[in-house]
Amino acid sequence: MDNLFLLNSVWIMLGAILVILMQGGFILLEAGSTRMKNAGHIAGKTIFTFGIASLVFWAVGYGFIFGENGNFFVGWSDFFYSGYEIEGSTYSTAVFFVFQLAFAGISLAIAFGGFAERAKLSTYLVFALLFSIIVYPVVAHWIWGGGWLAEHGKQDFAGSTVVHLTGAMAALAATILLKPRAGKYNVDGTANNLSGHNQVYTTLGVLILWVGWFGFNAGSTLGVENGFFGFIALNTSLAASAGAISALLISWVALGKSDVPTMLNGTLAGLVAITASCAFVETWASVIIGLVAGILVFYSARFFERRKIDDPIYVLSVHGIAGVWGTLSTGFFASPRLATVGHEGLFYGGGFTQLGVQFMGVTVSAAYAFCVSFAILFVMKKVMTGLRVTAEQETVGLDYSEHGSFGYPEALSITGKLDEMNTISPYGIETPVPKPITSSSLKKPPKKALSVSPLSTLNK
Repeated sequence: MDNLFLLNSVWIMLGAILVILMQGGFILLEAGSTRMKNAGHIAGKTIFTFGIASLVFWAVGYGFIFGENGNFFVGWSDFFYSGYEIEGSTYSTAVFFVFQLAFAGISLAIAFGGFAERAKLSTYLVFALLFSIIVYPVVAHWIWGGGWLAEHGKQDFAGSTVVHLTGAMAALAATILLKPRAGKYNVDGTANNLSGHNQVYTTLGVLILWVGWFGFNAGSTLGVENGFFGFIALNTSLAASAGAISALLISWVALGKSDVPTMLNGTLAGLVAITASCAFVETWASVIIGLVAGILVFYSARFFERRKIDDPIYVLSVHGIAGVWGTLSTGFFASPRLATVGHEGLFYGGGFTQLGVQFMGVTVSAAYAFCVSFAILFVMKKVMTGLRVTAEQETVGLDYSEHGSFGYPEALSITGKLDEMNTISPYGIETPVPKPITSSSLKKPPKKALSVSPLSTLNK
């Protein structure tokens, strides 16, 4: 066992750890972007569904993606991976397995952004199983497992299409079938802003994701030779920075105020967009890719909202639209010296060859992920008598209705009369709000709930 084998294996294992840590970023991002009555549920289901994705990937997912003797859709070997090592490999096969498992878990976490604040826990369980078996592995096999798109030279270095767009299309199917959250739209069709309860959590989540993305992109070199991972990390960070700046500036111009959530979404959009192209484009191109992604995420979020597609975590804009743009961007910017897969881009004299391959790949992959996810959820809706919790459970919050506890017990469990405490706080949080405890309130419940926010209550 030589030193290069060990170094490569350690590097991939570090990448896997960073990608798995991104689940923590998604917990903070999703919990902070939604209302506090659902925070514990969101955190818990993320761990629960990552466990499901891990077991399914071990049983069949890895074999479907990378197995031999396959068909048009999947490979057909290496099921129930035993930890064996491939002879002659420059890195540990077991480490590579863990790295790819982490990617499968991320795609599922992205998909569940479209379920937020209204889906039953049983819906998460069943869809996690089926998505991990027949949605994600097929697209991953086509592009990363030697499938037909790989044969055409599809460029998707770390997964703008495989991971992000696939998850986003599943989220789109979910938002359509689940319908908007209660209170999101008025009778006249105008939208209410159901603001997240903790912008600090959201910001910290984005920072964790940014750091984790170095494992996502740079780790995908699968080796340390020539230090090329450093170049990929540079492109990754430049695109994220450009996305943050362009999103904040466009919101400032359009809204008259610099919107922090838009800036955070722009950061993630830049990261998603550069994921496909980080190994194929020059540094100046990564800045352009990030700038465009930040602008796209601002306008696409408003586009979806006007069409009554309730997307609480902005999955469709951040991972869907940015994933499409990132995939297509290599068709424009792929450099001849870096295009080790496929051909150079349009701006380097490569014509429309690579752009055509990218367009074909993103269209077919998005269509497959959406159609199959929609079919799965449609059948689930019929068989399970609905995907969504009841109106009463949604009002109380999924923390209590699905788990019998609260993510914020001090704020939400002071009194049991939840049905008397529903209000909308100045922070846009439609949530049960605790009443202040007094000597009289311990003897009998007050007749009317106080219309105060959870934050103001905790400060009393």
